[in-house]
Amino acid sequence: MAKIVTLEQRILKKNSEVAAENRRCFDEHGAFVVSLASSPGSGKTSLLEVALGRLRQEVAVGVIEGDVQTDNDARRIEALGLPAVQVVTNGTCHLDAQMVQGALEHVPFGQVELLFIENVGNLVCPASYDLGEHLRVVVASVTEGEDKPLKYPAMFRRSDALVLNKIDLLPYLRYDMNAARAMALQVNPTLKIFETSCVTGEGVGEFCEWILEQMARNHAA
Repeated sequence: MAKIVTLEQRILKKNSEVAAENRRCFDEHGAFVVSLASSPGSGKTSLLEVALGRLRQEVAVGVIEGDVQTDNDARRIEALGLPAVQVVTNGTCHLDAQMVQGALEHVPFGQVELLFIENVGNLVCPASYDLGEHLRVVVASVTEGEDKPLKYPAMFRRSDALVLNKIDLLPYLRYDMNAARAMALQVNPTLKIFETSCVTGEGVGEFCEWILEQMARNHAA
């Protein structure tokens, strides 16, 4: 068991070193980076599509998409007329800093001020891997149940914001929003929480405003 722990520590140490290099690269190019993580089917690509429609009116945006197979998500972003780079992990259940670093040569930094990194759909492995992002956002849909923060605490503890998505479905579900908020804040009392619908657009504006505020704060610092 000790050898396994040592190997994991080495892997994460190397990842942290590459993540620091990524962050320096982002800062040198003046790009603010937000990573998105969630379980599969939470609607994070749909949320990204709606949010990008608003954010592109204020800043130049781009996306790095991570997925186990296919470039479907990158093609959805490109259909909006925005730059997208697809990282296919070929079975790996998360992005790591080195995968992101490999994608950076394809990012048109002179044309991107705000860069999103959409991780592979998984609430476990991505929590351990710093990518060099400035903000980490976790997305959970109301169809998944209220207790995701208690089941997967590391992801929620290490995130800056939680987006509770698909709230347009609440009339058809037995979902307690107050309980969901309480469980999330139990794990991470500083978590910023947004309630959104990609169908109606509700809450997406507030989410975008918060990202722009964090971006401005980062640049000022």
